[in-house]
Amino acid sequence: MNQILLVITSCPDKQTALMIAEKVLANKLAACVNVLPEVMSLYTWAGKQEVTTEVLLQIKTTNEAFSALQNCITEAHPYEVPEIIAIPVVAGLPAYLQWVNEQTGRQ
Repeated sequence: MNQILLVITSCPDKQTALMIAEKVLANKLAACVNVLPEVMSLYTWAGKQEVTTEVLLQIKTTNEAFSALQNCITEAHPYEVPEIIAIPVVAGLPAYLQWVNEQTGRQ
């Protein structure tokens, strides 16, 4: 079984978040995408402190699918440098982890 990853990315709005979620699922790059409601983000960009609202995606995928997932997000995302962070899942319900592998076509 491949390493399962939790990938996090933030989007400027719900429409963009849903478009990216549907695209990664259609391409079998993820088993599940959670679309979290509005979050407040504070960050520095181009030397200026920003405060904005975003919609957060939690994407369940595999290490094997990550490169293609990253490319898919980057191509579809409106940000110049989108947040794409992958966190290894160190433990989980075995049946769920197997399902993630099956859904991404990588066993």
